[in-house]
Order: sequence, then C-alpha cells, then structure tokens
Amino acid sequence: MNDSNENVVNDTIVKEQNNEVDLSVNLMGVKLKNPVIAASGTFGNSSEYSDFFDVSLLGGLCTKGLTIVPRAGNKGVRVWETPSGLLNSIGLENIGIVDFIEKDLPNMKKLGPAIIANLSGGESDEYVKGAVLLNESSVDIIELNISCPNVKVGGMAFGLDPGTAAALVSAVRRVCRDKPLMVKLSPNAPSLSAVALACVNAGADALSLVNTFKAMAIDIINRKPVFENTTAGLSGPAIKPIALRMVWELFETLKDSNIQVPIVGLGGISCTNDALEFLMAGACAIQVGSATFANPLTMIEIIDGLKQYMTANKLNSLSDISIRGLYGKDY
Repeated sequence: MNDSNENVVNDTIVKEQNNEVDLSVNLMGVKLKNPVIAASGTFGNSSEYSDFFDVSLLGGLCTKGLTIVPRAGNKGVRVWETPSGLLNSIGLENIGIVDFIEKDLPNMKKLGPAIIANLSGGESDEYVKGAVLLNESSVDIIELNISCPNVKVGGMAFGLDPGTAAALVSAVRRVCRDKPLMVKLSPNAPSLSAVALACVNAGADALSLVNTFKAMAIDIINRKPVFENTTAGLSGPAIKPIALRMVWELFETLKDSNIQVPIVGLGGISCTNDALEFLMAGACAIQVGSATFANPLTMIEIIDGLKQYMTANKLNSLSDISIRGLYGKDY
C-alpha cells in the first residue's frame, strides 16, 4: 500500500463521530445497512465470528461456496502465506445446499445482515439444481460463482469465455425467478469486460469482482508444487491495486454500453482507505475476505471509518463518495 495514502482517513476524520450517518445501500432491491459484506469462503457460516464482534453490524454475509452435492474439498496443503497475500486451495468444501438450507440458513438469518448464497458447481445442471433450491429458500441474493480457480471441473472454467458464461447465467436465470442474481467474475478471464457484458445480457442483475488470481508456490525442500492441484487462488493486499483497476474499467465499460447494473468490489480490501477507493472507482458495495483472518475486526473498523469519513467530508449518502457519476442511490 502507498504509505502517503495509508492514513488519509485518520488525518481527516473528526473525533466526534456522527452516529446518524446513513451508510445504507439498496442492492437490487435488498436493503443493506451498510456496504460492507463478508466475502464467500472467509467467514464460515458466520457464527464462528460472533465471539469477536456483533455480526449484525455488517451489511451482508456471503456463504461458503455451496454445491448441490456435499464436498470434502481438496487434499493436501490448503493455505499458504505469501508476501502481502494468501494462497488457498480449499476446493469448495461444504455441507451441500440441502443441509445448508435446513441447518445453517435459519441461524444466519437470525444474525440480521442480508444473506448472499454463493452458488457453485461442476456442471451446468448442478448449478441449475442448486439455484432451484436457493430460489425457494429465504436467502436474499444468489451470487453465481463462475470464478473459483481451485476446482478441476466447473468453477473458473465457466467464467473465462463469454459464451460459456452467458449460457450458464441464462440457465440459472430461468429458474432463479424470485431472487436477485449477482455473478462473481474471474480476473483470470482473457477479457473480463466481454464476460461481464455477456453475463448482464444473459440476465445478471449485478456483478461482483474479483475472485482470486490463479497462482502457485513451490516447496523448495521437496522440489515440487505446494498444492495438490499445482495452482491455487491468490488473495490479500497484493491483488488490491489490480482488482481496483478492474472495477474501474468495468464501470467504464458498463457506462459506455449504457448498462446500469451494480458492481460489488472485492480483492485485497483490508482497511477503510481500501474500501473508499473501491467505492470511488464505481462499486456500490464491497466484500472483505482475507483481511478478516489477520484481523477479525477489519470489517467493523471499515464501517466505523466510513462513518467518520462521511462526517468529516459532510457527505449525505454513499453515492456521494463516488467520483464516477453513479446512476443514483439505489442500485
């Protein structure tokens, strides 16, 4: 992170915080009390963090990647720390959508934030079957994951080609009649803009980006790749400047195409300044992932920091933060 920008917020905030600052976001018709969302795969199913802070203070909660059939995940090393980042190869370990709806979802709903179900799969029909079940459940939003790099079948393979992505989004959209559909994009696509436009034209209500970057590590002692699948997904502060650039460019692409769909930004966000940059770049909300591992209070600190920034700068709503000319206060 650029040291000259690191403490911008701390240097400009007022000591007396205005608790009346309105951070709410209307995301695809779903009311979020603030734009801070726990990213998929980094927050369990939320109860794990209740000992650290009041989870009800968050704007939204993304579930782990959910599949129609339970998955045990990848074998071998799953997490590997890198300078300013984290490599993971979890492999979509989850209890399956049916058990999630019956066992985990009721408890998540009691916490208060909007529930965003991250729908994953290996084949198109798996996604569709999962979408049918989630569409009939009490989740608030479905986040279609076409960008996971840590599975051998499906996942990121759907998010690299515009035609393939559009076909999957269209199939899910047909059965996802009652829930807003957000598509999570891969930074590994040869043309992220082309994939994004294809997804919107196929029925996506919103776009979230970016998922992890395909990367790897080598065990120099045993002289072999660290991960069983050779590659893994890179997250953390190291990817933030690239993710930020992608959000900026996607906003430009959508605006040039006269397309008005919300962007949810993620990728290396670890402090208030990072969140502000994404909001200024065109995101209407943000997701925080890896930073929570290092500091479980990261999201709460960001929420407080946003309130302080808005108070200090006499801003009335989140849309006033943007420097991109957002279309309005509701997304």
